[in-house]
Amino acid sequence: MIRRALLALAVAAGLAAPAPATAQEQCRLALLLGLDVSASVDAEEYAQQIQGLAAALIDPNVVEAALSGNGPVALSIYEWSGRFQQDILVDWTMIRSEADLTTVAERVLRATRAHEDFPTALGYALGFAASHFAEAPPCLFQTLDISGDGQNNDGFPPEAAYAHFPLAGVTVNGLAIGGASREIEQYYLDEVIQGPGAFVEFARSHDEFAEAMRRKLERELRVVILGQLDRD
Repeated sequence: MIRRALLALAVAAGLAAPAPATAQEQCRLALLLGLDVSASVDAEEYAQQIQGLAAALIDPNVVEAALSGNGPVALSIYEWSGRFQQDILVDWTMIRSEADLTTVAERVLRATRAHEDFPTALGYALGFAASHFAEAPPCLFQTLDISGDGQNNDGFPPEAAYAHFPLAGVTVNGLAIGGASREIEQYYLDEVIQGPGAFVEFARSHDEFAEAMRRKLERELRVVILGQLDRD
């Protein structure tokens, strides 16, 4: 009887023991943010994007969403414009604490714009994202958060990127910024986003970028949808 009791206690202790560190540390989401720095974005608008993103990253609601899930989030940020003008601002960084988000926000604020006179090669920006996801830590889900104020006007379109790059398992959300291009929100809805639950946040101008980015990040970090749907 005593041996049975000890065995029962040992089993109970094993069931109550914390999961192995590898299981606890499983990354739940690789989130890649793409910022438009094409010629349609002037210096003031670029500053609004950089400052707005930094502010969104340390917003209490975003911080809470990032840290409340089961497992950390891997975050990376890049700028895009022309066919070969994509630059990493923040490489893949595991977010485990508010301090990690603050560090990323500080790195964003120190960013120096690499390009400012190239067209809008949105298809190439998506292709670049596919290659960068290949370098991400292993995570349960991958989401691309791409923002822009113009339609593709250089190189292959988004449709071709989806046909030729390994993006089938990536959810792509958009932040469409009005002002430089007419009907930009509908363009992102029709041509850019893909995947289960994909959505577009709309900012009527760069003045609204910070708030739109905050809403977008909070939504992406809080919601994980199981399964994948094919792109139409």
